[in-house]
Amino acid sequence: MRLNLILALSLLACLTFSLAKYQRRPLARGRRRGVGPKRARKQTSNTALQQGRTAESNGQHGSIFIESYKNTKEPKPNYEVTAAKSEHCVFRGITMYDKTVWSPKPCVNCLCSSGEVVCDRILCSTLKCQLKFQPIGECCPICIDPVVDAPEFSGDPPPNDLGDPYPEISQSQRDKKERLKKDEEERIRKKDAERKQRKKQKKEEAERQRKLKEAKEAREKEEELRRLREEEEEREAAEERKRRMEEQRRVEENRTRRLEMEQREMMRALEEAAERAQEGLRGDEATEDEDMVWLRGDVFQMPPVPPTKAADPPPLLALQEPTEPGEEDRELGEESPELGEEETDEVEEESEMVTTLLPPGCSISDITVTCENAKLTGIPPLSIPELKSLSLQGNEIKTIPAGAFNGIPNLEWIDLGKNKIVSSGIDPQAFKGLKFLSRLYMDGNLLEQIPSELPSTLQELKINENNLKEIEENSFEGLTSLVTLEMEGNLLSEGNVNPQAFKPLKELTYLRLGRNHFRTVPQGLPASLLELYLENNLIEEISETAFNYTTNINVVVLRHNKLDESSIAPLAWINHRNLESVDLSHNSLYLVPSFLPKSLVHLVLTGNQIERIPGYVFAHMEPGLEYLYLSYNKLDGDAIEPESFFGTFNTMTELCLDHNHLTSIPMGINEMTALHFLRLNNNKIRHISEDAICNPLNEDDSHLVALRLENNLLDLRKIPPTAFSCVRSYSSVVLKPQRIK
Repeated sequence: MRLNLILALSLLACLTFSLAKYQRRPLARGRRRGVGPKRARKQTSNTALQQGRTAESNGQHGSIFIESYKNTKEPKPNYEVTAAKSEHCVFRGITMYDKTVWSPKPCVNCLCSSGEVVCDRILCSTLKCQLKFQPIGECCPICIDPVVDAPEFSGDPPPNDLGDPYPEISQSQRDKKERLKKDEEERIRKKDAERKQRKKQKKEEAERQRKLKEAKEAREKEEELRRLREEEEEREAAEERKRRMEEQRRVEENRTRRLEMEQREMMRALEEAAERAQEGLRGDEATEDEDMVWLRGDVFQMPPVPPTKAADPPPLLALQEPTEPGEEDRELGEESPELGEEETDEVEEESEMVTTLLPPGCSISDITVTCENAKLTGIPPLSIPELKSLSLQGNEIKTIPAGAFNGIPNLEWIDLGKNKIVSSGIDPQAFKGLKFLSRLYMDGNLLEQIPSELPSTLQELKINENNLKEIEENSFEGLTSLVTLEMEGNLLSEGNVNPQAFKPLKELTYLRLGRNHFRTVPQGLPASLLELYLENNLIEEISETAFNYTTNINVVVLRHNKLDESSIAPLAWINHRNLESVDLSHNSLYLVPSFLPKSLVHLVLTGNQIERIPGYVFAHMEPGLEYLYLSYNKLDGDAIEPESFFGTFNTMTELCLDHNHLTSIPMGINEMTALHFLRLNNNKIRHISEDAICNPLNEDDSHLVALRLENNLLDLRKIPPTAFSCVRSYSSVVLKPQRIK
């Protein structure tokens, strides 16, 4: 019994000493040590006794001592009190010594005082911060961002007597804070990922732009090489064609010389044979027979040869290729081995007579006979059925009798230009037998009327530079296949051309009536007409009905006439959908005419007196004008308006404004995205701005191929370096010489 008492006293002394030491030392953040069978639990600081119990401070900030637990015999109705039988306390079956402190659950502290169990709950201070965080195992939250002001306590008890400055927070708040932290980290991670992605995209875009630029440069180099290669090939092809033509000309000359030599030889042999034949003839009959040698007809007659032999046409081969002496005899001998010696001599003599079909100055090549400038006075008597072409240009032929071409019925082309043929000298039946004739040239003669009874197969008829004074209603009767008709340089006018004359020409597409005396466009033109040439006439007006029936016309040439902008009727051709080319050069225009055809592509106004280009004058054209020639006019600094070229910005390919009085680059040129050739030479241009010719905002490939600015008043040193940036090659820019003083 005594031993037990000693042990109990010793144990009590130890506990008292431990408790005193524990009270003297401030507890670590959020931790208290309880004495008993259970291990100490984690607790937070800043606690206060619940319901009116106030801890006392030792005068130091943040240090709390549990003095309220002393002398606890006074009743405290708000505490949870567990009665004990002695000074020891029993709590949930566990015996606690007097002054023992423990934590039965989070955020609750209990004390054994004189057999009574006193428990209080930890209160948290108010935090003035935006971001709060509750550590694991703590009862109160803490600030994780800088606190602006020191924490204040609004009527709450001061920190608990344990002196822990960090209260605990609940598990839900901790989880919420963890989620917020994770969300913040996720947001930062996403921002970093987005920033990396943008950086990667910028890098990829820069790489793509670099590759595109390299591909563009490579494409430009390839196109330049291809263009140079094509130019080289074209140059080589031109040289090759020139060489072949030269070689062909030499071969033709050699062949012609050989044929002439052969003809001279055969003529000499013929003269000798004729002399021998004349020795055996007597009287007037011999003379008459000799005169008949050069009579024109189907059969070339020779006295020594029987008519039956001479009637057969000679082989064309004998007229084409020269033979060696004796070769012809061998061929004839091989072909007719049964002939006797006399008959062989007759055949040889007949072969010699074949060449007499070609008069001096004529030559034959394949299926063409040429007798140009041979001083012939009549159609030569030819009997060559295989002949296709006959040229008699530059002779002194005056008449074409009936049957003139009987020996050459398969002719397709006849050239009778530059002779002295008159209308009365052409027999109505002269061309009747030519069933295959497609081309007939009679330029430079003395014809006053269209030859009659021309073959219906004729496709091309040229009667330029004659004295045609009249075209009657039936002048072209039967020429339903005629495609090309030329009658330039005659005496024709609207007064002597019957409007019904062109009615039979159902296939006519090409008509030339230049250098005549027309004052208006001829009436009655065929609907099939595609090209009409009326240059060098006296035309003063274009009426509304001038082209009513020629709705398919494509080209109209009216240069060197007397037209002005007011003499063209508004409805003359504006609605034509096929008229693409109009030539009004060298007239009396002072303005670019309005009401031009909608389909116009090619417009020539060179050599007029044009002083202004009205606004929107080309705006109605579809798809738009491509070629505009305004050279040699009177355009000055005020001649071109901002809207003058409206409608041509995407189509204009070639623009000529040279030999005018322009003082600056016209407005609108820098907007022409398809412009390839620009001529501004021989003006009075003094200055070129940076964007006058090339638009700096246009990022497309360079389009200008050639630019001429010579003979102006430019100071080349003052031209901006980027003024010609849209020109493909600076070598294509002609700037010298200048007329600057």
